[in-house]
Amino acid sequence: MFNVERNGFESRKLKYDDNKCVGCGICADVCPTSSLRLGPIVPIARGLIEMDLISINSNSCVLCGLCSVACPFDALSLNIDGTDIKEMDNYPLWDVKSEVCEDDCVYCGRCFKACPREAIVFERKLPERESLVRGEIKIDDEKCIYCGFCADLCPPGAIDLSNTPNSSADFLNNSIEVDTSKCVFCGVCKRICPQDAIYEICSTCMLQDQIDVPEITGNTFIVESSCVNCSWCSEICPVDAIDIVKPFSGDLKLVETEEQVCKGDSCHACQDVCPCNAVEIVDGKAATNLSFCNLCGACITACPQNIRELTRTSMKLTNINSESWEECLNKLLNE
Repeated sequence: MFNVERNGFESRKLKYDDNKCVGCGICADVCPTSSLRLGPIVPIARGLIEMDLISINSNSCVLCGLCSVACPFDALSLNIDGTDIKEMDNYPLWDVKSEVCEDDCVYCGRCFKACPREAIVFERKLPERESLVRGEIKIDDEKCIYCGFCADLCPPGAIDLSNTPNSSADFLNNSIEVDTSKCVFCGVCKRICPQDAIYEICSTCMLQDQIDVPEITGNTFIVESSCVNCSWCSEICPVDAIDIVKPFSGDLKLVETEEQVCKGDSCHACQDVCPCNAVEIVDGKAATNLSFCNLCGACITACPQNIRELTRTSMKLTNINSESWEECLNKLLNE
């Protein structure tokens, strides 16, 4: 991480957060003074070296803030007199979105498991199992021979049996207990017992009108500062409870030649750097699933064969009030 700071009529400070950076190079593409440089992102992504994904020449940087507003992932921030320019009305702002509709969410947790950036906070509270089943069970210690049939076959593992020899005597220390918070009163233990030592009765069906309808509660939300708008969560959500708006529209494809072809399994540089987990190796070649791609361009920079072609047709960067800034930011598009 680096900070570049200058004080004068106003105090300006450019801060870089390597935890948010994906190594796309967008900041370097728009920098008017070529002060930003992308590092060796492939060995960094593979954990071979430890260093920032980008570096800056503080002597040539004019602290204009173009890199800050151009970064869709908020890895760069320019503060003027302590205020982030993204909070100022006269600076551009990304009109992206990553939201979970709590009213529609069923707390299945699929988005939480699929997110490649661990940007989703997920909590789920299930009702207590004993509140959903009713019944009685008890074991007659005088009849029980502690054979263990019931404990071995109990589907939810609700029976705890101990029959360990005592080294100081010639008898067994026997005990058997049923955890009623696990027991579902299925009757397997009663049917298998050779001594008829278990009394069990299930009243769940008879009393079902008295048992509350199970209620599942929880909390699911996306930490926007960690999100890269890849759409894994929205694509995998079974109830369409997540709304994602990506920073770019466009296309990404392989353009191979006779001399330069995708190395697939022997290279997989694009797969290693992709922040969206959108690249997989299919039939020996790298294939990008555009449903999950945010068109950041990290794979373009990483490809040693230079055969990946990125086309951005539009971007969700709004409130561009300067013609010179618009000229620099339009470098991100293919017009």
